[in-house]
Amino acid sequence: MPNPAPASTTASTPRRHDDSPETSALFAHLMGLDPGRERDALRDELAQAWLPMAHRIAGKFRDRGETVEDLRQVAALGLVKAIDGFDPDRGAFESYAVPTITGEVKRHFRDRTWALRVPRRVQELRNQVRVARRELAQRPGSHQPSTADVAAHTGLTEDEVTAGTEALESYKALSLDAELTPGEAGHNIADTLAGPPASYDLVVDREAAKEGLRRLPEREQAILYMRFFEDMTQSRIADRLGISQMHVSRLLTSSCERVRAEALGDRADDRAAA
Repeated sequence: MPNPAPASTTASTPRRHDDSPETSALFAHLMGLDPGRERDALRDELAQAWLPMAHRIAGKFRDRGETVEDLRQVAALGLVKAIDGFDPDRGAFESYAVPTITGEVKRHFRDRTWALRVPRRVQELRNQVRVARRELAQRPGSHQPSTADVAAHTGLTEDEVTAGTEALESYKALSLDAELTPGEAGHNIADTLAGPPASYDLVVDREAAKEGLRRLPEREQAILYMRFFEDMTQSRIADRLGISQMHVSRLLTSSCERVRAEALGDRADDRAAA
């Protein structure tokens, strides 16, 4: 009876990609080197050997709003981290490098590509909602999934689905120059924004005048209070204080000029310091 043909080794041997070079000896040598020129050169050689694999992983994330070149740079950074953290005694480099590089690219999307920094939980909700919408839309006879549909599919609450949906629609910020009605020349988003209230200038002026008012003599403070807060005429102020109206007028003018000069001087000092 003829001997059975030997079983194919491909079934038990993990499939290796064309961009998975044999570098076990190089890693073993790297582990025995102290920091220095020789180690840096060997590290660069390993990075060059495995760079095609990093580019392949980066390519899986194309069409997500980032250029391929940027994704390749992020993946290359992940590759360097994988080389630095790899222990040859723990297994094959590829098994360690793939999740390390993939994680680096995902962190890039999580931390760097949002127009506004949002909590990680909101980013996770966005991803769950996006995947659930796609899966529900692929079902036969499907319709636009509602918030309740997505909540039932994911096990999230409707409030969580709403938060994820808002994040899904807010990944990129619109320019203030964007037109309100696409395709039609007219008003843009900036036209809908209000200008700063005039009361802001009043608050600034009041704060600037406070110190100058505090430094005035008590009688001049009283005259200013009676004139501008009690709306008394100069004649009534003069009668109350037992001085002439002309004297009241001179004190009002000199007090206001002094407070104004100090306030403008403080502003100039603040601008110079800035």
